[in-house]
Amino acid sequence: MPTSGSQVRSTHTLPEILSQPQTWLASQCEVAGDPAFQAAQNRLSAAPEILFVGCGSSFYLAEAAAAGCRLLSGKTTRALPASELLLFPNLCALDVPGLKIVVISRSGRTSEAIRAAEMLTKNHRIETVGITCALDSELAKVCDVTIAVPSADEHSMVMTRSFTSMLLALLRLATPTASAQFPNGAIESVAAALSAKLPSLNDRAEAFVSVHNFADYIYLAQGPFFAVAREAGLKMTEMSCSYAQTYHTLEFRHGPKSIVAPQTCITFLLSEAGMQAESEVLVEMKELGGTIVAICNRAPESVRRAGDFLFELEADVSELSLLAPFLVLPQLLGFHTGVKKGFNPDEPKNLSRVVILD
Repeated sequence: MPTSGSQVRSTHTLPEILSQPQTWLASQCEVAGDPAFQAAQNRLSAAPEILFVGCGSSFYLAEAAAAGCRLLSGKTTRALPASELLLFPNLCALDVPGLKIVVISRSGRTSEAIRAAEMLTKNHRIETVGITCALDSELAKVCDVTIAVPSADEHSMVMTRSFTSMLLALLRLATPTASAQFPNGAIESVAAALSAKLPSLNDRAEAFVSVHNFADYIYLAQGPFFAVAREAGLKMTEMSCSYAQTYHTLEFRHGPKSIVAPQTCITFLLSEAGMQAESEVLVEMKELGGTIVAICNRAPESVRRAGDFLFELEADVSELSLLAPFLVLPQLLGFHTGVKKGFNPDEPKNLSRVVILD
């Protein structure tokens, strides 16, 4: 079975994961100089409600953006997969006056996203804002305005830096002026903090994977971090063909904890607002025998004692600024697990880079 060596270093996926701090800065420069970004910001600032739409990872991105934008702007926000708009539009509350919709597609070619945007324009006369990593995309042809962040695109099938970069762009889109929750310089701060820790974090992730064989992967989070946890679980599934489940942290006590054992890897994305309650669950799961991965900005002593793998960003930033960097360790663990199991994370089993329907 392949192990981490020259084969690992020759893949696209690992360099793309490790490039994220620099990519965040580059993508922010791109949107800052893009007239479409300002046009989109003007449209959304006037909207009483915003619906975020995507497919696969882009749907989890939509959920994360909806949570973050609600906290930043106070607007009513929600997220749906594009398939719901296409198959059950009458359940999607599209008749809200002034509703604006953000359609997310890394490639700008995902069939369900394109069809949903076309349907919204033609059938419902709703303004749409697209965001993609592709210039001159099909998405741009059907949305009223489209933001592109080409520096965040990937060669790999798996979304890594494109997810985090578009998420940061969407959070900035929801913050026309600096706020305490997402101030000017926040992206620069988290990029600098992560960049300093990333080489050793990658080495630690590889070493952790090399000495563990897990039967179950669980991802737990609350609030705006829940959608990021859903994406974290998907990375493990995509890159390593491992089954992963995601729950709200405190909900895990209500039945699912019955599976906890030493072969259960439980990853906690710990919020600062809910740290006390979430860390109590973490300690409980350790006492039940689980193997604990803890991701936080700064860990309390209880988490330090109970964690088998602890990653602290240690950045002087607001909580929403942590959404993107908290996803990097799960990406690394998914990558190294896939390589250990003999898979090529660049080309996951049964997947294609873009889902295009006939």
